[in-house]
Amino acid sequence: MNIKQLVKPGILMAIVGLLAASEPAFGQQQAGTFAELHPSLGVLLFILLITLGILFLAIWLKWSIGKINQETKNYNAPVEEKNLDRYINNLDSDQIESFLKFKASKKNKTGQKPIAIITLLMGILSAPYLWAQDPTPPKQASEVLGETGIIITIILIMIPILVGLLLMAIKTSSVLRQFKNRRNLKEAEKLAEMLEANEDPALEEALQKRKTALDYKLSRTALSGEYAAEDKRGLINIKSNAGLPVVNPKKRASKRPKVDPELSKLILWFLGTATFWLLFGTSAGEYLGIKFVAPDADHLSWLSFGRLRPVHTNAVFWGWASLAMMGLAYYIVPRVGNNKLASMKLGWWTLILINLTVFCGTISLMAGINNGGGEYREYIWPIMLPFGVALALTLINFLRTIARRKTKEIYIANWYIVAAIIFTIVIALVAYLPWWQNGLGETIAQGYYMHQGVGMWFMLFTLGVVYYFLPQQLNKPIYSYSLGILAFWTQILFYTLIGSHHFVFSPIPWWLQTVAIVGSMGMAIPVIAGTTNFLMTFKGAWHRISGSYTLPFFIVGIIFYFTGSMQGTAEAFRTTNLFWHFTDFTVAHSHLTMYGIICFFMWAGIYALVPRLTGKEPPQILVGAHFWLALIGLLFYTVPLMYGSTLKGLLWMQGKPFIDGVVLMAPYWLWRAVGGTLMWLSHLFFAYNFYRMVVRHREVNVKQEAIGKLSEKA
Repeated sequence: MNIKQLVKPGILMAIVGLLAASEPAFGQQQAGTFAELHPSLGVLLFILLITLGILFLAIWLKWSIGKINQETKNYNAPVEEKNLDRYINNLDSDQIESFLKFKASKKNKTGQKPIAIITLLMGILSAPYLWAQDPTPPKQASEVLGETGIIITIILIMIPILVGLLLMAIKTSSVLRQFKNRRNLKEAEKLAEMLEANEDPALEEALQKRKTALDYKLSRTALSGEYAAEDKRGLINIKSNAGLPVVNPKKRASKRPKVDPELSKLILWFLGTATFWLLFGTSAGEYLGIKFVAPDADHLSWLSFGRLRPVHTNAVFWGWASLAMMGLAYYIVPRVGNNKLASMKLGWWTLILINLTVFCGTISLMAGINNGGGEYREYIWPIMLPFGVALALTLINFLRTIARRKTKEIYIANWYIVAAIIFTIVIALVAYLPWWQNGLGETIAQGYYMHQGVGMWFMLFTLGVVYYFLPQQLNKPIYSYSLGILAFWTQILFYTLIGSHHFVFSPIPWWLQTVAIVGSMGMAIPVIAGTTNFLMTFKGAWHRISGSYTLPFFIVGIIFYFTGSMQGTAEAFRTTNLFWHFTDFTVAHSHLTMYGIICFFMWAGIYALVPRLTGKEPPQILVGAHFWLALIGLLFYTVPLMYGSTLKGLLWMQGKPFIDGVVLMAPYWLWRAVGGTLMWLSHLFFAYNFYRMVVRHREVNVKQEAIGKLSEKA
């Protein structure tokens, strides 16, 4: 492949961008008042990000093309001996054993050959180090650049250029990988020849010593002894049956566990499609956030705020979060029962039906076909029906799996997961059956559905996932089974009552509003019990956080589980409803809970599970980028919205005009766009990390390839 072939995609996309520039700048004649107040600052920041991305890709491509040219020139250059010495010094135990077996078999066949040791090699192997253990304010934009249409046109030009550079980067990376593999194969052949020619017993003796050092392991009974604990006076609480065993903690480059390959494939498809809907749904949300800063971005009905908002919420609810939870549950349910999944076929049907629901629902919502004003139930019933069928199939599958378990107890994770599915089937029936869908009955049913969907589907299911993966990652049992049971039953008791607290001061009966408020107060019990249980499980294991890329996600999820849930309780009171209801405070709260709790817990579970299924680890630095961008973006999104909405509510209580609240919220909406952009960028990192954990690029291992060539000759 030559350089011209690499450049073709970029040139093509750049031409598309230039053609886009020839069209009139749509929307440019309708710059709104908001753009005058804040002259396209948010969109200019977006342009700056795209420009930096283009600049970075251009620099990387220049370096990569230079590297390709250099590799082409040096392809026939001889292999340097220092590289081969480095490989020999870093042979692992299995590779040393294979080499020693090869030499032994060679001696048996041909007898002892004259010594022909390479002095440089022995010099290296005998070396002692081998075995050692005030910012300036932003400038005012010009009148021309202040026009939203002009800015949007610039973005339309830059996006295809960026896409073209990305395509070039992907192809260039592939070419570099091919050159590296060819070079490694050449080095492997040379290394195999060098090892085969060597007949010095000192080298074999040195390698045998290295193998002994590598294979050495502690007995793990040096301090405790090998005898069972015995306490005749009852001073020590000895538990002979502490519950289900917890698997070993996560280690980098660990071998793939014994998981049914078909089940692994099903789980990865669940998580892969979930990742797609996360990117799609949050891209729609990112565009909506930009519209708060640049309301004239487009004039297409399919992209209007009223249609895209439910596209965003439903895609991340039923597409991302639901599929991610299901994928993790298909691993947990049979695992804690120590048996196989009852039916793989039902699992695939569940996957197909849920994706079908979200796909058809997205198209219908963008076309203007929806279920009226019901929040989170905008999908019409024929579209939501496959989702309900998928839940029923999953319930049957999980119940059959649990019934055939090989353990006596049903672990608490399965309690939460199965209960969540049962409640969601009931919730869907209440929301879509028409018999009580009129007048105030519809309002009450909507409140029940909306809040139960969050609390009895996402929250209950996710807590079940945490009860499995958190102890697994800490390599210790959950702190208290009793606290888990208390949290389980009190959540079922109180959460089913609180839907009507969204309609305080509405025409629904006063006593029903009061019941919802009391239920919201009661939710402090399961939240405090669950938070205590999770944090106490960390007792004695806090030091593990620094060496893990899953535990920080769990910690953030636990913190937001407590703060977000208690914030929901605070919002339920009549006094707080006076100045928070109908403001963006609800938007901030929903992101604090659905994003801060559900998403962070899902990411923790995915990072814990997928490497066990594929044997491939994500890049540590990119997991860190994902974590910090998501966390900082969430704080930038929620804190300004909560502060601004409180001021907005106080304005309303003073009888100020509605437009005053809109003007007041302008800077906080800008922060919302900035925070949302950081969150969206974190999802790109997560998607790439998932790709790295799943897709296998063959990379030639010089040492393994050389030893393999020797083994073939043995």
